[in-house]
Amino acid sequence: MKFKRLKDLREDHDKCQKDIASILGISQQYYSEYEKGNRTITVPHLITLAKYYNTSIDYIVGLTEVPNQKNKHIS
Repeated sequence: MKFKRLKDLREDHDKCQKDIASILGISQQYYSEYEKGNRTITVPHLITLAKYYNTSIDYIVGLTEVPNQKNKHIS
């Protein structure tokens, strides 16, 4: 599955694929496959990217248009 926001977020932060791949501990080629939608991104990598970009996984995968929603906890 292709998530366009992977590339958009990377470019918005002025990073190259190699930079993000290094953060994830993978090769640039492997990360490139994520952006192209040729490889399914793992949940641990989604979590790492959400923390790095200070956004939610929902935003990265396109489930919300709000990049920085506060977590709502049920009391």
